[in-house]
Amino acid sequence: MASLDQIIDDFTFLDDWEDRYRYVIELGKALPELPEEKRTSENKVMGCASQVWLVTHTTGDPDNPVMSFEGDSDAHIVRGLVAIVLATYSGKAATEIAGLDAFEIFSKIGLVENLSSQRSNGLRSMVNRIREEARVRAAA
Repeated sequence: MASLDQIIDDFTFLDDWEDRYRYVIELGKALPELPEEKRTSENKVMGCASQVWLVTHTTGDPDNPVMSFEGDSDAHIVRGLVAIVLATYSGKAATEIAGLDAFEIFSKIGLVENLSSQRSNGLRSMVNRIREEARVRAAA
């Protein structure tokens, strides 16, 4: 899976939205498929037009665990957005995740302004869910 730095670098080299759109789809194709048993209602992200699932894993310090995520979607472009969200947040401590606004990064690379409002809302739902889980785990 591509790192966030790699994704940002790649976006800077792609000038038009069609190329960026294709790149997001490619990121989605590279995302490991989520096993069927993890596609549960508990893991489903509400607020997305497409089906999206997110699974959270934690390790380390119970007061500020390192969090990593698995995710998937039934739509190609959304699957790519899931890959970008996972690259943004996976492998960081809960307190860092809670304070990291992915939308600043997404705006910087020109991702948000080219998404439909439904996709943008779905992206926001994914980010909000991850940040909320991080806040809860950091406060525990």
